[in-house]
Amino acid sequence: MVDHIVGDPSIFAIEWNITEAYSRISQLALGFFIIHVRGRFFGVRSPKATLMGCSFDQVEERILQRGTHSVSFSQEAAAEIVEAFRAAIYDDIGSDAIFFGMKVDEFRENLFFHKIQWAPDGDEAFDDGSHVLQFDHGGMVRLIAFKNLTDIKEIANSITEVWVDGDQFYQILGDWLNAFETERTNILKSYGDSGLNRTIV
Repeated sequence: MVDHIVGDPSIFAIEWNITEAYSRISQLALGFFIIHVRGRFFGVRSPKATLMGCSFDQVEERILQRGTHSVSFSQEAAAEIVEAFRAAIYDDIGSDAIFFGMKVDEFRENLFFHKIQWAPDGDEAFDDGSHVLQFDHGGMVRLIAFKNLTDIKEIANSITEVWVDGDQFYQILGDWLNAFETERTNILKSYGDSGLNRTIV
């Protein structure tokens, strides 16, 4: 098993591994996809953690949507953003609840419309409770990562954030797409002609 990293794990990086490649676009490969934020990693590091189609699509979409992950509360304290996010998405709260001057429905709409949540990304890559939020602010990108655990203190201790130059951030995303697809294509070729149609049910 060969693991790969694009970026600097002490700031921001993507780590991945392909255990098996598939030709079906919705699957792409079996392996893992991990996001590093300021020296901590978020995601399940296991050879068969997830099918990687969702992770690939999410990164591709974020490049295309550069600059749109922008909301009025992007500079608020990380702990306050995490608390508001968890309450609005996971808790049973009344419609009159207020977050950063917005009622909960408006706050949720901001989160969804601007696609602030990067992870979880729709598959099992982040089944350890990992969440990564992305904010575009001017020429910078702010990442806030945490693990949505049972214990409130553990959640607070897991909160990690970093500001990254926007050009650098999106370059890493693009480099990962290229590196992943090159590796996947080479693996499919190594299977031989029959491997080019290799899929799982």
